[in-house]
Amino acid sequence: MSRRRRRVAPPAAPRRRRRALCRRCAGGLVLLCGLAAALLGCDRREPAATDAAAPAAPASAGAAADAEPAPPDGAAAEPQDAAALSDAAELPDAATLSDADAALDGAAASADGGVSDAGLPGTSAGCPDDMVLVDGDYCPLVEQICLKHHKEFEKDQARRASPYGDVEGSTTVSERCLEYKQPTACLSKKRAPMRYCVDRYEWPNRKGELPALLVSWREAVKACEGVGKRLCTEDEFNFACEGEEMLPYTYGFVRDATKCNIDRPFRQRELTLYRYERCMRHPKCKAELERLDQRVPAGSMPACVSPFGAYDLNGNINEWVVRPGRKSPDRSGLKGGWWGPMRGRCRPTVGFHKEEDYGYEQGFRCCKDAAPR
Repeated sequence: MSRRRRRVAPPAAPRRRRRALCRRCAGGLVLLCGLAAALLGCDRREPAATDAAAPAAPASAGAAADAEPAPPDGAAAEPQDAAALSDAAELPDAATLSDADAALDGAAASADGGVSDAGLPGTSAGCPDDMVLVDGDYCPLVEQICLKHHKEFEKDQARRASPYGDVEGSTTVSERCLEYKQPTACLSKKRAPMRYCVDRYEWPNRKGELPALLVSWREAVKACEGVGKRLCTEDEFNFACEGEEMLPYTYGFVRDATKCNIDRPFRQRELTLYRYERCMRHPKCKAELERLDQRVPAGSMPACVSPFGAYDLNGNINEWVVRPGRKSPDRSGLKGGWWGPMRGRCRPTVGFHKEEDYGYEQGFRCCKDAAPR
């Protein structure tokens, strides 16, 4: 009687080899997936830019106001649109540089060189070549009386007028004055002597280059410190912009959109924007910024120059300044206005943007102590 031969199981080693091979394949797939994610831009998350509107400023054109209303359609607030660029989260802390900082560092002009002042207004005596000297007596408190407002503002005032003659309710219309009474009155008992240097152009302080934007106040502080300068204070911006004559606009008492980059039609922002460097790597963000952007190259409007020789202090981009005596996160202010239909003059300060905020109309320039006489 024949016995059936038992089938012998194959050795286990090949299975172990197959499992090892599968593990190696899986590891390769994970690596490939990781590379694909990196190529698709799955990097560190950042928050939406903040350029929300504040309550309307009063119609009075006296001392510096602390707010700027939104553009006419109220579109200045950042939308939280999931279909936009919704992977934004935390900003870096003040001690850390963000994606934008690499660009800021690369664009920095040296503290001791840069643009020569030959043939340009003002003087660089006592300052680095890329800065102008601001030297004179500053009036801390002024009275600037508006003789004629923009029709848009007048219409809005009439709409909000109460039966008792008061103006009530919030507004999205900026107070644009077309002409001021001459001369400006100084209400301070005593003027303050000031002497310091200010960048001739908006950062990166190079004639013919577009000014930086999508930069936070903290980044601006660090960028200025990185080239041996500092962010300008509120009063320093005022004096550099208006001079001893206390001009409402760098060029005089009558508003003129042909002299500075102001009063351009407002464009509704539809997508959340990243900081500049990251935005340039993201096609949707880059396209949205290009659609919104109405900057002009630094120094390209020769009449938009202050009595001391600094260009584009009105319009083009809002500029970050330090507000002395305030605590974090309220040390930040924005001055000068930008290209939109805003006040765009020397004295008002927008004070509701926090130190971590950044927007497509926000940039800066630097100041520095002047050499002793």
